[in-house]
Amino acid sequence: MNDPVNRTMLLVDIEKFSDRDDVEQAFLRRMLYDVVDRTMERAGIDETLRLRADQGDSVMEFIDPNVPVPQVLRSVISELPAQLKAVNRMASRGAQMRLRTVVATGFIALDERGIWVGGDLNHACRLLDADLLRAALRERPGDVALCVSQSVWTGIVRHHHLGIPAEEFHEVTLASKNGPLPAWLLGPVPASGQTAPSPGAAGPAPTPVPDASGERPGPAGGTEAGPSGGGSASTSTSAPATAPAPAAPPPAGIHFTGGAPAFGGSLVMGNQHGVSGGRVDGDVVMGSVGGPPRPGRASDGHAPADATPEQDAPSPDDRQPPATGEAGPR
Repeated sequence: MNDPVNRTMLLVDIEKFSDRDDVEQAFLRRMLYDVVDRTMERAGIDETLRLRADQGDSVMEFIDPNVPVPQVLRSVISELPAQLKAVNRMASRGAQMRLRTVVATGFIALDERGIWVGGDLNHACRLLDADLLRAALRERPGDVALCVSQSVWTGIVRHHHLGIPAEEFHEVTLASKNGPLPAWLLGPVPASGQTAPSPGAAGPAPTPVPDASGERPGPAGGTEAGPSGGGSASTSTSAPATAPAPAAPPPAGIHFTGGAPAFGGSLVMGNQHGVSGGRVDGDVVMGSVGGPPRPGRASDGHAPADATPEQDAPSPDDRQPPATGEAGPR
């Protein structure tokens, strides 16, 4: 085997090649060679600076390291789709083709049977065959899907060379039989190519909801200070914070806090006793207390059971509603 040499690798594969019959496959192979050759020529890359390996439904170009990688990449981004469009517009539907492409760099060697081998080449081939790249071509309207290796992104793409839109590349991780492979995809990442979370993988933690005390549950049953609190989180053995019991409503009644209390818009007048600083239980009668009863009424102020409606009608002094409750300090 020869010593490894450094090369820029361009890999191009025809989509659904095996679905065509023999006549269509032969035509597609000729068209693929023609598209790649014209692309390299338009990029100014002479045939003497390229080595080709035929893979049946795909072709691999190993380009001399003296050819700048940005020159190769620009031709794949702009010239290759243009050449492919020119071919497809003149072909029948069964003879049209769409292409997956990969640009990578690395070392390759030629073995005794004239076959190119190398770990970097294996890496590029796995990128070309990845399901995510297939999905990207399947889900986009264009006829070309491009993926570059991590080394090409690091050394070339991210530096925004002329004609290389770095902002349109997206970092992806492609699945392979040797584990995940990092790469960069030109254009949108396909929805069907998104990697699902592995079983048992923890999702994002839910946002704790503060309770009535302004605290929110801690990571293991403890509590953390709420938005208005500045305290530190408690230990994991702390009991969960509970909301304090609501205060009991004040007893029904009328509370005097000073001034002249009014009932129904009228000022309480007449004979009355002042209550200050204490609590009064039972009935509080406002009006004439202790004086002679009204005619037709008993000594307690109530009408007898056989009283007529006229006798039972309230007097002007009795029209104030009775009040019960506690009286506060005046």
